Amino acid sequence: MADTDGELVLVDFPADGVRRLTLNRPEKRNALSNPLRARLFELLEQGDGDDAVRVTILRGAGPCFSAGYDLSGGTAAPYPFHTAPGAGHWARHVVEGAFRIWDLAKPVIAQVHGWCLAGGSELATACDLVYVAEDARIGYPPVRNMSPPDNQFHAWMCGLRGAMEMMLTGNAIDGHEAVRLGFANRAYPADQLDAAVVAMAQQVAQVPSDVQAINKRSVHRAMEIMGLRAAIRAGTEMQALALTTQTSQQAFADVREGLTRALSARDAAFGDYREGEAKE
Repeated sequence: MADTDGELVLVDFPADGVRRLTLNRPEKRNALSNPLRARLFELLEQGDGDDAVRVTILRGAGPCFSAGYDLSGGTAAPYPFHTAPGAGHWARHVVEGAFRIWDLAKPVIAQVHGWCLAGGSELATACDLVYVAEDARIGYPPVRNMSPPDNQFHAWMCGLRGAMEMMLTGNAIDGHEAVRLGFANRAYPADQLDAAVVAMAQQVAQVPSDVQAINKRSVHRAMEIMGLRAAIRAGTEMQALALTTQTSQQAFADVREGLTRALSARDAAFGDYREGEAKE
């Protein structure tokens, strides 16, 4: 599916050494189509080799960070990069994309406002620092009828109890709860988020990139020794298994018949997400 939104990712420099990437599909709530993802990876990797860039901020245009992957057809081939085919391909592809960001030399900061759902939450957790608006809404609603996440970060970022509640309900958390659980570093009023994130990025940019790359890896290596990378990769097999269930197969069939109706049916009993908006 080709995107026709114009420039998919906007680029600006709000401070010295700080590069900012803005997902630019606001009318689609920054749904993560493969063309958008390809452009994002391209720009992130360019920044890693640019001496003028010391840190990157990643945010979304319009009302939210990202409502997740583009289920209306935007996740079909071609993909941004090759991933071994076969059962579980999509989950493996998503995880490899997250680790492409994880393995960059230079820090990436996620700036989250509004909805940060499903694939959007996976994208945020791939970043090194996460700052959120107090009224942000972060969740993984596909656990209700499709599968656990493609990128199963929840236990690592949110702990056993927080992860279990999110996985067993699909409920969204706000910015304060995201900080309490460990998903995010800090929460700010929405109208202060831009300035707060740029200020933090300026602090990060004070450290030379050759030193910062090692600082970043030191934290990542500790997490990897504890099993994060292996566990998240293993999670792709669970996601693939979930897609064989009768409920999951019916959910995808419903999506093919009509995305809006399928999402409304999924969330009606919970009264949230699209259904919650309809009642406001």
